[in-house]
Amino acid sequence: MKKWLAVVLACQATSALAGITQFELGNGMHVIVQEDHRSPVVVSQLWYRVGSIDEENGTTGISHMLEHMMFKGTKDVPDGEFSRLIAAAGGRENAMTNQDYTVYFEQLQKDRLALAFRLEADRMQHLDLAEEGFRKENQVVMEERRMRTEDQPQALVYENLMATTFEANPYRRPVIGWMDDIRHLTLDEVRQWYQRWYTPDNVTLVVAGDVSPDDVRKLANQYFGAIPAHPLPVRKEQTEPEQTGIKRIVVKAPAKVPYLLMAWHAPYLHQNANDWQPWALKVLSGVLDSGAGSRFGRVLVREQQVASEVGAEYDLLGRGPGLFVVDGTPSAGKTVTDLETAIRAQIADVAKNGIREDELARVKAQVIANNVYQRDSVFYQAMLLGQFATVGLPATEVDRVVDHVSAVTAAQVQEVARRYLVDDQLTVATLDPQPWNNHHDAPPVDMHQLR
Repeated sequence: MKKWLAVVLACQATSALAGITQFELGNGMHVIVQEDHRSPVVVSQLWYRVGSIDEENGTTGISHMLEHMMFKGTKDVPDGEFSRLIAAAGGRENAMTNQDYTVYFEQLQKDRLALAFRLEADRMQHLDLAEEGFRKENQVVMEERRMRTEDQPQALVYENLMATTFEANPYRRPVIGWMDDIRHLTLDEVRQWYQRWYTPDNVTLVVAGDVSPDDVRKLANQYFGAIPAHPLPVRKEQTEPEQTGIKRIVVKAPAKVPYLLMAWHAPYLHQNANDWQPWALKVLSGVLDSGAGSRFGRVLVREQQVASEVGAEYDLLGRGPGLFVVDGTPSAGKTVTDLETAIRAQIADVAKNGIREDELARVKAQVIANNVYQRDSVFYQAMLLGQFATVGLPATEVDRVVDHVSAVTAAQVQEVARRYLVDDQLTVATLDPQPWNNHHDAPPVDMHQLR
């Protein structure tokens, strides 16, 4: 093992935190507690296991829409009061929705955890879903879509790629929803979504920081324990048909430079954290793109000067099918075809000749160091635990990330490149830059309203 990797592993061992405690309330709510007594801070996160993967055509974006409505208040905590109370307590709060989950979080002084629990338990049961507030938030979400997708050419390319690479799986739909679906969502549909999925037996509560498991258990029972659960809808698995050939699309959008996005079907961890393939894919993404010493940075940007920027990304965790993604912008005088050819050459070299041991050691050191440094944050500790639990993996696997990465071999990296980064698994999307214009199909909304 290279010296720098040994040093990182030693740092990881010496920075180990207290263990994870898990329990379940009588109504089925799963609770995870990570103790970290270095500072008097606590993070509370409620992970609802519902996202765009659970949605249907005609109501895409409804999970994200409900996230907005969760801040519109209850009878006891009117609109705006939730955020005001958290801020008055010296804390911060927010929420986010993605394909797999919707999560709400607060970070506070440790003695204010009860406030976060009280507010979250209240809106889990008593959300005030009024027509006036819904119409306002509906306009805000449409403007959010314009700003973050339709006016962002790279985001538009990504959205079109997802809709092309997946045929049956709901991952093909944007998290924010299609514009026409957002426009025609009704308050009654959002209310039904809330009643269907916002139940304690569909929630993982993650608490990290300067707390004791016994205190968290007492508070969780006090505020959440009496909330009745109800049966969840049956989640029908939607298996993605096997792709049988390369797919290509061209997206025309206002932009200054072209852009290339390539995605290959690849496995996520799902129910088995001991599957070596996702960990090898994670290392492969680092071999290709992890700073100046990576193959993309060294060869494509500096030596060949075919790309002004190029990157690779692979996310281990998800409830649906996975993707290995490469994207880039060609250098001046180069085309997206030039860039694609150069990217393919680097991947083909890994598949044919493998990687060097020094490359493997460097990437392992970087992946492990990132894990160590990120887990220095109490908030990130909670995020990791929530992500693992929500996709169906044991929360204790968070502590084994370093072990899994360390066990990856050069032969395994070569094997996943050979097995998954092939044309039959590939979708290529390119941006064809068009002249800019400022046309929108509806008047803008005050952007300060966007969460």
